[in-house]
Amino acid sequence: MTQSTIDSLREALKFSPENVPLRLHLAETLYQLNRLDEAEQEYLAALGIENNEKGLIGLANVYFKKEAYTTCNVILEDLLKSHPDNQEILLLYAKSSLRENAWDNAREAYQKILEGNPHFSDEELDAKLRVRQQFQAADGEDEDDEISLFMQKPDIDFSDVSGMQQVKKEIEIKIIQPLKHPDLYKAYGKKTGGSILLYGPPGCGKTMIAKATAGQVNARFINVGLNDILDMWMGNSEKNLHRIFEYARKNTPCVLFFDEIDALGASRSDMKQSSGRHLINQFLQELDGVENSNEGVLILGATNIPWHLDPAFRRPGRFDRIIFVPPPDQEARAAMLQLKLKGKPAEQIDYEGLSKNIPEFSGADIGAMIDMAIEEKLEASFQDGIPLPLKTKDLLNAAKKHKASTKEWFAIAKNFALYANDAGLYDDILHYMKIKK
Repeated sequence: MTQSTIDSLREALKFSPENVPLRLHLAETLYQLNRLDEAEQEYLAALGIENNEKGLIGLANVYFKKEAYTTCNVILEDLLKSHPDNQEILLLYAKSSLRENAWDNAREAYQKILEGNPHFSDEELDAKLRVRQQFQAADGEDEDDEISLFMQKPDIDFSDVSGMQQVKKEIEIKIIQPLKHPDLYKAYGKKTGGSILLYGPPGCGKTMIAKATAGQVNARFINVGLNDILDMWMGNSEKNLHRIFEYARKNTPCVLFFDEIDALGASRSDMKQSSGRHLINQFLQELDGVENSNEGVLILGATNIPWHLDPAFRRPGRFDRIIFVPPPDQEARAAMLQLKLKGKPAEQIDYEGLSKNIPEFSGADIGAMIDMAIEEKLEASFQDGIPLPLKTKDLLNAAKKHKASTKEWFAIAKNFALYANDAGLYDDILHYMKIKK
């Protein structure tokens, strides 16, 4: 494509400014030439005339290339509501999510692509997500290959996590130093690895700090979900759990991360079915490492409701080390705002002032607030045909509409910390809320 081609298309649009296919052709041409700002303007102009799938996908591609991944994902998530199996949209969404460290979203999108086209392969996604070839014969599949589907080598460490200094300090002492100086620990008869429970309000970075911990010690990271363990057939759930632990033991140093661990380790007194109790017993055996050593394996559990966890999990040698992950402080909120707004059209954002206005917001709340502001700005941009930058007032307006998700959690946690806290497990909650027992 040459400049003369672009000039010809622009000239034609002077005579037919409402010609959407022609404007989309110009936008695509500019995109191919990496003239992204001009391409963005033309896509927005076309969408201002007529909202259409081709224009939205094109605009999402522009934002992806401009590294505005959140804006890109807002468009793609909206498209996926009406086109859930579109391979082009799913692929872009997987790659964009990966760059935002939204591993679960990326993996889910790529899995959906493979379900529709088992022979499809993408080098970047295969390498990052450790996705095995789905078209292998079922009888010849190796169980370890299945686990490698959700094993990662995180490319983030503590420097990528805003704030959380106290949490990092505790993890440094309890986890990182033992792994860095195993001989010193052995001299005292101690083993590296062990189990730590992270608890706190939802959306405050428990998963990210777990990944960053693995990255900090250059360890493999296995994010274990309920669907990776639970099975309808009796005994299979226990086998799945044992297989995951065995794989981690073969690949040390390794971080095993169980999110929402309360779903697997709920109090046995609350359970009516024996299958759930059997699974908990298996989990406790794996934590104890009676038959196989867990040296070099760090087991991290995360929960929003630690009071529902079976007390046996908190006995010495199991999840006896507990770390409270609070909502981000002001410094962390300001850093998160800068990080989440990076690459997006924004001007003169008062990060410090804005962070003071959202004292109870979690990281997830901040992301939701920005998405809300972007959606409103996109609507205005479609009408005007030009990208309008986000301003502080746009984010403040969005903050007023979004209610902090942490309020409800602290209302419940306060009661447990005051009236069911004889062992002092939840003293950090009282300290954070500045409440004296």
